[in-house]
Amino acid sequence: MPDTHEVTNQAPDLYGHDVAADPTLLAALHRAGAGWAEQELHALGRLAGTERAAEWGRLANEHEPVLRTHDRFGHRIDEVEFHPAWHELMTVAVEHGLHAAPWRDDRPGAHTARAAKFYVWSQVEAGHTCPISMTYASVPALRATPSLAEAYEPLLAARSYDFGLREPHGKRGLIAGMSMTEKQGGSDVRSNTTTAVPQADGTYRITGHKWFTSAPMSDLFLTLAQAPGGLSCFVLPRVLPDGERNRLRIQRLKDKLGNRSNASAELEYDGAVGWLVGEEGRGVPTIIEMVNMTRLDCTLGAASGIRLGTVRALHHTTHRRAFGAALVDQPLMRNVLADLVVESEAATAVALRLAEATDRALAGDQQESLVRRLGLAAAKYWVCKRGPMHAAEALECFGGNGYAEESGMPRLYREAPLVSIWEGSGNVAALDALRAMARRPETVEALLGELDAAAGADRRLDAAVAGLRKQLGESAELEYRTRRLVESIALAFQGSLLVRYGDPAVADAFCASRLGGEHGGAFGTLPTGVDTAAVLARAEARPA
Repeated sequence: MPDTHEVTNQAPDLYGHDVAADPTLLAALHRAGAGWAEQELHALGRLAGTERAAEWGRLANEHEPVLRTHDRFGHRIDEVEFHPAWHELMTVAVEHGLHAAPWRDDRPGAHTARAAKFYVWSQVEAGHTCPISMTYASVPALRATPSLAEAYEPLLAARSYDFGLREPHGKRGLIAGMSMTEKQGGSDVRSNTTTAVPQADGTYRITGHKWFTSAPMSDLFLTLAQAPGGLSCFVLPRVLPDGERNRLRIQRLKDKLGNRSNASAELEYDGAVGWLVGEEGRGVPTIIEMVNMTRLDCTLGAASGIRLGTVRALHHTTHRRAFGAALVDQPLMRNVLADLVVESEAATAVALRLAEATDRALAGDQQESLVRRLGLAAAKYWVCKRGPMHAAEALECFGGNGYAEESGMPRLYREAPLVSIWEGSGNVAALDALRAMARRPETVEALLGELDAAAGADRRLDAAVAGLRKQLGESAELEYRTRRLVESIALAFQGSLLVRYGDPAVADAFCASRLGGEHGGAFGTLPTGVDTAAVLARAEARPA
């Protein structure tokens, strides 16, 4: 049978490149003193750019987790089955230390190195990074009770992925989760009704229902419950020291918009055994550092998705022709693509700066701790908000091809809103920034000091910082206009970083559009005069 047509003008698959060959990422890595990690980062980046890794991501999402509540004999087992591709992704993440490994690494910039690897590997598949992130974030919470940290931290930080329900100390490595939200409260965890009753042996019996618990096959969970002394934090292992399964019942798995590879469940605690973390009545302060760590990963995850969409859009338009020229050479498309690149570089710069601030804060730098406190709340709000808009525009660069599942762009689009919801949706993140400024006014001065480091370098940035100072000085209807204020903080923070450390063409385009007002409501509305060739070169996929 003769061929009816010849396939032409289709972009090739984007394989064989180094995902870590990202100039903004690498520059940030070295500024944080973590240049020692570059070789391993490139090794991970080359793996992330392979067809094999892409296939893991596809299979893990197309073959979703399946809940098995009982075995064939009727015994309650509460297990979730995953496709082998999920375990491949998890193995790579753990072996490269994307989980809790930095907590046991005293090299300078260990948390920034981990953040860079998280950013790179997330571009393969985002769903599995949820348990990776929660494991990372569990350590500072557990340290509120040194005996629990001593018992679990070495296994949480171990670079061995050891899947399956067994007694934690019989495993080579552990994965941790968080279980906080309930039906009646959502983000208002102080309204939780789950109860914790103290026992004579020092444990607690925990009874209640958790509305949204991701990665329910984790080895242990940090959870909140009402103890006699008030809302408290507890650690619950899935398997108890005597080998018996703890009484954690998986009621059902959530049917989610995206993040399909990752199981998210409703959990029932039926007199489950837990150990108190920190003090009774101090549940929120105990677990808040875990929340802050996962908010950092939300920001990194959003920046990672934005970078992925940018690189894919540029690759497609470079190989696709329309109206007699490559799409990438059409003036309006160049405007769109350059705008996507500018957004990506700004997101990456601020996410990695906050990872650096984490390193320095943990080393005892109080100024960096203050920058991180306010900067993270603002960046989590803004960068995560930009992700869905960016994904939609990147998908549109493909035209109809981008709407087909095979392109991978629909998965990116469905995933994009998640990080803006996790660990506090937009209003929660914005109000957290407001809370930081109210409770610790020195955070404002610390962040303004960070912005002032770029003073005089760009008149538009100077004007934006002056406008921000004016907003900060106005107290009328402050909560009502919080989103506008937090957006201004985030944009000034990004502009400052790009002006100081970024590519001059990118910094100029950012300041003109995001700070100087030369921008419309959609991507692709950069002003004339932008050096699009220099900007687009920043997102070219580099061969491995």
